[in-house]
Amino acid sequence: MTREERERQYNREVKIVNTGTVLQVGDDIARIHGLDEVMAGELVEFEEGTIGIALNLESNNVGVILMGDGLMIQEGSSVKATGKIAQIPVSESYLGCVINALVKPIDVRGEISASESRLIESPTPAIISRHSVYEPLQTGLIAIDSMIPIGRGQRELIIGDKQTDKIAVATDTILNQQGQNVICVYVAIGQKASFVAQVVTTFQERGAMEYTIVVAGTADSPATLQYLAPYTGAALAEYFMYRERHTLIIYDDLSKQAQAYRQMSLLLRRSPGLKLIQEMFYYL
Repeated sequence: MTREERERQYNREVKIVNTGTVLQVGDDIARIHGLDEVMAGELVEFEEGTIGIALNLESNNVGVILMGDGLMIQEGSSVKATGKIAQIPVSESYLGCVINALVKPIDVRGEISASESRLIESPTPAIISRHSVYEPLQTGLIAIDSMIPIGRGQRELIIGDKQTDKIAVATDTILNQQGQNVICVYVAIGQKASFVAQVVTTFQERGAMEYTIVVAGTADSPATLQYLAPYTGAALAEYFMYRERHTLIIYDDLSKQAQAYRQMSLLLRRSPGLKLIQEMFYYL
């Protein structure tokens, strides 16, 4: 190859990478120095492959929550910003699957291919652009459907004392959507793995898993995954919603997410209550 040919093939593209250094890591939290241009909620990649989300932006460091165990991350290792806001893959292939907050299957299925992705914190549609609630969603419970009917597009909070079997109302509603062209997403936050397995078995026996996605942020999962589980469930439900399909999403329960967020906030030395209030208004 001649010199002129090599010069023509020379790639002059300049790529700028925002990198930093790990100052501290532990308890699913890492503090990074040097990521001056990182955005709030941006994905960062550690040297050994672990992915994190920049959650706390301070003057001299960035607080990152780890989306993995992070056991191989060491002090002084490099971190680079990806330029992408936290997002998850979405696809109809997730119907019938049990996944974690990182959209990884935790049942017998293998990896699921998805060609699209969606931000875990998408802007909420304005009130004016929404349709009014005019169509009911049948729960299958005569007392609820006759006295306090729930409409499609409505949010409903189930309140009750412990051990009053509040989740039975939610699971019966999912079972009643068979043949109603409704996609259901059940998000288990901080629940025992045995309880989640019992719910999944019930769905399978009644044929509800054909139109249901189960997102499990179980009690043995890190606080970061319990915090992300409702966002993952909402992103999956919105994927079907924007394709003009009715969706029903169940959060069981948000108090566990509040505890996980409080734990993360205290580790990051930030206010544990402000963001929580905003999220409660978003979900309810």
